[in-house]
Amino acid sequence: MRAIDPIRLALGQKQLDHICRTMGWVMARTARSPIFSQSHDFSCFIGSRSGQVVSQADGIPIHTGGGGIALTRLLETFEGRINSGDCFLANDPYVAGGNHLPDFTVMRPVFLNGALIAFTCNRAHQSDIGGGAAGTYNPSAEEIFHEGLRIPVIKLVAQGEVQDDLWRLILLNSRTPDLLDGDLRAMLGSTEIGAKRVQDMATPMGAEELNQLFASLLDWAEESLLAAIGKLKPGTYIGEDFFDHDCFEPIEARIKAAITVGADGLLVDFAGTSPQMRGFKNSSLANTRSAVLFGLISFLGAHIPRNDGVFRRVRVDAPEGSLVNAKPPAPVTSATTYPAHQIIHAIWQALSPTAPELSCAGWSRISHCNTSGIDGSGRYYVAYQWLAQPGAGAVKGRDGFNVLGQMTTLGGLALPEVEDFETSYPFLVERQEFVTDGGGPGRYRGGTGAVAIVKVQYPAEYSFRGEGNGNPTSFGVLGGHAAGTGSCSIKFDDGSSYAPPRFGVERLLPLTLTINAAGGGGFGSPYLRPAEEVLNDVLDGMVSPEKAEADYGVVLAGKDLRIDEEATRVLRQQLKKVESRV
Repeated sequence: MRAIDPIRLALGQKQLDHICRTMGWVMARTARSPIFSQSHDFSCFIGSRSGQVVSQADGIPIHTGGGGIALTRLLETFEGRINSGDCFLANDPYVAGGNHLPDFTVMRPVFLNGALIAFTCNRAHQSDIGGGAAGTYNPSAEEIFHEGLRIPVIKLVAQGEVQDDLWRLILLNSRTPDLLDGDLRAMLGSTEIGAKRVQDMATPMGAEELNQLFASLLDWAEESLLAAIGKLKPGTYIGEDFFDHDCFEPIEARIKAAITVGADGLLVDFAGTSPQMRGFKNSSLANTRSAVLFGLISFLGAHIPRNDGVFRRVRVDAPEGSLVNAKPPAPVTSATTYPAHQIIHAIWQALSPTAPELSCAGWSRISHCNTSGIDGSGRYYVAYQWLAQPGAGAVKGRDGFNVLGQMTTLGGLALPEVEDFETSYPFLVERQEFVTDGGGPGRYRGGTGAVAIVKVQYPAEYSFRGEGNGNPTSFGVLGGHAAGTGSCSIKFDDGSSYAPPRFGVERLLPLTLTINAAGGGGFGSPYLRPAEEVLNDVLDGMVSPEKAEADYGVVLAGKDLRIDEEATRVLRQQLKKVESRV
């Protein structure tokens, strides 16, 4: 097959990416649940006829990096039985290439003149699919059967006809069948629109030229990754991150990544990672693969195409039965946040010595919970308390984002507007603001995180998953400092207080929920941060005058908070001497 010139290659990638975004627009405008229409907790991607992801331009990175595994399972399961008008559904992490059960994956084959040419796909987090806790995040789960409905690759639509028996079975296993019904229809509709756009793109060029475009895009990703690896110092580098709780009791567990940089690619070896745990913070292989792709590209550069061509030069060794490749029936619902977060942290820390200027400080973990129940109109709801999210780690040249959602979404998750939140759920938001002194000190400051106070007006069920409570979970780089910890507290209407568990499911009376999210880590020595920037942080409420002096060595004088230049110079000299001895 003849090669495709760079201009046509770039245009082809842009066309495919636009199709993905169009699918996303269809989803957001037609979905029933706020988790889709408001928060965009879904992702769209396009696969080649052989099941390799060639575009994943819309949505959340952790969703789609393992999408090729789901397509491979489809091709294996339905070999010779894939027809025009079919549409497939799957979610199981063990047999269907899923990340975790709440993420339903719809895969639609695209045909041109009777030949299979591509797949248009959508992976989306459902409001509820049964299991032991509403909203499907069940910190009490000890096996996957406690987490919800398991779906292998099934043919939900056969040659244009929805399989009503399967549809009814799926809806019967949800506490919010009306939302699931509407959201599944949105997923089918978005992939249908995507399929038509791919056909329109392919018609003038033909099936084989489209296939050549896909092959060239995969080659492009492979070559781009090799070029980025070529700038790194060869060797083996190790990074790790921790778990201190398995949802039932304190533990000491690690995710350890040894990355070997060679001339022909990367080996990401998770040997030494702790065995799978009792709770739901285990990772499926698809999720681990997705987290590896996320960690590598977010470090090496966004110019690298995000498709399966990268994996030609990246080998992932994940020991079976470990936290990064759990064996059934281990629960895995937390996988897309934790341990994906820890996998990415381990990769960033391992690669940091190879290219310090590309280092990224750590992001803190969440402190929020899910809330579900019956509102004043008798409607069942499932809500994610996303108003208080952690801060992001700083990078060279930029402070960390003060609030951006969980790290594994990388900004792809839209946090709710207070007005929409109060309209959609029986909540009254009393406060939402940035945390003072929340970010890790550094030349570039970590994001501060947010605090939210929410009054829940009716009895409800809570799924607590305070991963960010307890020990600090961010880290600083190149002299930057880690941020602190998060917290979650409750006050009942009678004035009594309650400290909820870090993990667990409880039914509680009307209450006021206070969530303090931790910040991100800092980049570089805080004593190199210009004093004027520290003063601006104080005036903006991001840093207190006391911490400006203690953490940054900036002395502020008078009620108008002027910089005392001489006192600051002397204090910073003293602090730098102490820093150099540490």
